[in-house]
Amino acid sequence: MRARIFAEENRKWWTLGAVAFGLFMIMLDNTVVNVALPSIQRDLGIGISELEWIVNGYALTFAVLMLTGGKLADLLGRRLIFIAGLAIFTAASLACGLATSAGFLIGARIVQGVGAALMNPATLSIITATFPPRQRGMAIGIWAGVSAMALAIGPLVGGILTEQINWSWIFFVNIPVGIIGIIVARLVIDESRDQSEEQRLDLPGLLSSGIGLFALTYGLIEANNYGWTSSRILASFVVAVLGLVAFVLLEQHQRVPMLDLSLFKNPTFAAANTVMLLVALAMFGIFFFVSLYVQNILGYSATQAGATFLPLTVMIILLAPIAGKLSDRYGSRWPVSLGMTLVAASLLVDSTFAVDSSFWDLLPALLLGGVGMALAMAPTTAAAMGSVPVDKAGVGSAVLNSARQVGGSLGIAVMGAIVASYVHVKPPDPRVKDEFVQGFHHAVLVGAGFALLAAVIAVTFVRKIPHHEAQPALEGA
Repeated sequence: MRARIFAEENRKWWTLGAVAFGLFMIMLDNTVVNVALPSIQRDLGIGISELEWIVNGYALTFAVLMLTGGKLADLLGRRLIFIAGLAIFTAASLACGLATSAGFLIGARIVQGVGAALMNPATLSIITATFPPRQRGMAIGIWAGVSAMALAIGPLVGGILTEQINWSWIFFVNIPVGIIGIIVARLVIDESRDQSEEQRLDLPGLLSSGIGLFALTYGLIEANNYGWTSSRILASFVVAVLGLVAFVLLEQHQRVPMLDLSLFKNPTFAAANTVMLLVALAMFGIFFFVSLYVQNILGYSATQAGATFLPLTVMIILLAPIAGKLSDRYGSRWPVSLGMTLVAASLLVDSTFAVDSSFWDLLPALLLGGVGMALAMAPTTAAAMGSVPVDKAGVGSAVLNSARQVGGSLGIAVMGAIVASYVHVKPPDPRVKDEFVQGFHHAVLVGAGFALLAAVIAVTFVRKIPHHEAQPALEGA
């Protein structure tokens, strides 16, 4: 009996390692490409618009198909969809590395986004189905730490590979990782799915949500290029509203909806998703513009810019599992609210950055931000996933990840609009640095406001999830 329980305990952690492997790849590709864009532009002879779609094609597909991936995981099997997404992502990475034209590379990046959208919800739903409530917070903390680490070291990895070898290797490195991940997942992950009697694919829901999320994400990403009042962007937002309203109406009347809207009747689930959107809104925009600040204002290289985020990354890696354990024991309410308050404090420190700041001026904000995100992200995720039934874990995970992706796009768009409103000259005019820093200051103050709002929502609505769990058989014996 003891040997069997020990084997089952080990298998859970092997399962976590397998999904973390895949998660690391897909989150790395959110940021690893940015520093390689100048080299890609030179090698392929392409323009700015093509470069934008190399990044946006992945982000758009990832965000749009997230709910679809979560539903397919619940419907067909979480291990099956995870492995299928990993295989698609790995094959698309090979195609990206071999690309000889902009169109081919953009197409391969879109396929990468399809694989990522299948994998991402499955990773979290597999963890939810594998770990009992008493251990789920710590497992999700490790999941969140891996995700944050991949996002933060992406620029560093991309800079090193591009400068030392070739930009193609930012994609080629995914291939051995993907193959190993597929093998390990096949061996250690147990299959799980939604066991409801009636299951079918909600095609109207998939179509309306896809159109709505695509239009919303497209409008947020492209608003700074075309102008917030341009006909293209306004039309995108109109289509987004129509698509998402149609999705809600359809889901209310579908016999087997893709998204069970009754999940949002749980205030903890609704609040956790709102907090996740606000966390991403505040921090993704900051990551983006701090990267621009240290390169364009302070003169850092791509590799140095990536390394700048390592203090923040280290804090998240070290503290996220601890924050997960705290949420297991005491609930998510206070860790999330404290974490978001520290994030707001880090953004207030960001507002003191100047055109001649040093790394040591940046360090306090990076450390505060890392501690705050570690305290907030894992408990927020644990609160959201703990408040949904295990058989709906795929859809619950998809909603949470969609909130993060949409919040990140909104953060970059909103803060970009604020910064752009202060920049009236272009390089080499020396005034551009002062104008950028002034706009950056106002943008981070807005981000601090969003972070404080998230803290208030957490205190008001997030509640501890009771752990209704049977004692292990060994104890009963």
